[in-house]
Amino acid sequence: MRTNKLRVRRIAIFCTIFMGLGATVTLNAETELTAVNAEAFMNRAESRLAELSVKVNQASWVQSNFITEDTQALAAAANDEIAAVTTELVEESKKYDGVKMSPDLARKFMLLRLSLTAPAPKDAKLRREMTELGSWLEGEYGKGKYCRKGADGKELCQDITEIEQRMAESRDPAELLDLWKGWHGIAPHMRDKYTRFVGLSNQGARELGFKDVGALWRGGYDMTPEEFSAELDRLYDQVKPLYLALHTYVRTQLSKHYGPGVVPPTGPIPAHLLGNIWAQSWGNVYPLLNVPEENKSFDTSELLKAKKLDAKGMVKYGENFFKSMGFAPLPDTFWERSLFTKPRDRDVVCHASAWDLDNADDLRIKMCININEEDFVTIHHELGHNFYQRAYKHQPFLFQNGANDGFHEAIGDAIALAITPEYLHKVGLLEEAPKAGNDVPLLMKQALDRVAFLPFGLLIDQWRWKVFSGEIEPADYNKSWWELRKKYQGVAPPEARGEEFFDPAAKYHVAGNVPYTRYFLAHVLEFQFYRALCRESGYQGSLHRCTFFGSKEAGAKFNQMLEMGQSKPWPDALQALTGQRQMDAGALLEYFAPLKQWLDEQNKGQTQGW
Repeated sequence: MRTNKLRVRRIAIFCTIFMGLGATVTLNAETELTAVNAEAFMNRAESRLAELSVKVNQASWVQSNFITEDTQALAAAANDEIAAVTTELVEESKKYDGVKMSPDLARKFMLLRLSLTAPAPKDAKLRREMTELGSWLEGEYGKGKYCRKGADGKELCQDITEIEQRMAESRDPAELLDLWKGWHGIAPHMRDKYTRFVGLSNQGARELGFKDVGALWRGGYDMTPEEFSAELDRLYDQVKPLYLALHTYVRTQLSKHYGPGVVPPTGPIPAHLLGNIWAQSWGNVYPLLNVPEENKSFDTSELLKAKKLDAKGMVKYGENFFKSMGFAPLPDTFWERSLFTKPRDRDVVCHASAWDLDNADDLRIKMCININEEDFVTIHHELGHNFYQRAYKHQPFLFQNGANDGFHEAIGDAIALAITPEYLHKVGLLEEAPKAGNDVPLLMKQALDRVAFLPFGLLIDQWRWKVFSGEIEPADYNKSWWELRKKYQGVAPPEARGEEFFDPAAKYHVAGNVPYTRYFLAHVLEFQFYRALCRESGYQGSLHRCTFFGSKEAGAKFNQMLEMGQSKPWPDALQALTGQRQMDAGALLEYFAPLKQWLDEQNKGQTQGW
């Protein structure tokens, strides 16, 4: 009975989406369309899109690694072509709306209509303008630098990698403010073109049958956009008490360090003082938080440097984790074609990313790797994308994706959670793992990255969805941005930021038009995945101490989910690994339970919230 109800529910969702996308075709005997016609159309569509996707991937790879006007033009042309073809295919697909077809085929039609994150207008001139704007915005971000005169009078220019590194280390509020303002200065000139990009993309979304681009993005989760928004609210309500406890403690300690005149003991935290240019993760301020450590502390960054690792050596550790679980090694071409270090002779987009250029085996990462703990974790995250991509390569083209986009981000993060002291000891980086006891320092370090990120992961698209819907108008872009950052994060700009600024575009995912809610979902799902893998490996004990490194049983269970790709609704994929059909923060709360208890004790007498 449960299976039948779920099956009917999925079909109802498909029908709801299909009815919202186009009128049902009235058929007569002469023009009757059948499931055979629909399948033939879909086979042609997938073949054409697979071919064009390789062309786009290659052009985009070159553009990201060699930022010039020419490579931007080539990438724009490739994106324009696939946007035009996809738009035509979506339009043609509407004539099959009334045809009875198998659930798998119906799912492909749905995914085809949801495949464009930046749907372009049908008009060729407008479509070309939009793709050129998209390439320009990403290129401007990649070329961004903060330039000023150094102490010697010569011009000093720093890119985002250098700025991030310095902000992680500096404890001088004046220097941190200067760097923060400098990086955010790359964005104001993007404002008008971003506004035009939004307008054109919205036009494309409406021509596909959606209210706006935000509604299209929210439609990709096997539920209606309204149901998905409610799901996000439910998940955030689960994690909000933990975030508030962390925020209160961090604010108190930063106020003690910098003084109440710099960090008020109540109210939001100044955005430039959290060790990260966007205040999205706070791990770099850990040394300022006065966390008592009973065991001898260790610094993973120093452990990596002591091994005299180069960038490729860092990546090898990530690959070896997957190999220990039974996954095949990465292909030789991965090592030949990936970008591991920032070239000295050209601008590149240093934002870490994973690539599957041929929908098969041409896997790569692009990353300007530093020898530190943050990049060690990021490498595991990016390789998670690559191993997921390879696992579902045998699926039809439209099923070659994560069960939902949060799954894709959560895969590597679940592996990264298993980078415990025990794991570092097993792989020879740590001579002896600290004994179990006071694990608050370990949990605090994890929380500063993962829990601190949660509201940031949510607010980026909250801002964009309101921009797409028109609720936030261009005249209020910056004002609304900081209102949302205060509402969700309890973070404030270090100075007044009027509409002469465009601070959202100082974040890559806004300039690059990359949906961001996936990262919020990933930070919930990774703990569900992690707990399931720990159980499959036979681990017993405190959840935060688990590593399933070397467990073939966990690897086999993991691969069972990965191979499904997007062929089934995400609850089916989630159930395959975890036994659950609902995204749930319960595993995250279990992981951090000892820290939450400790924070509540430390925060007695303090004002929570802002």
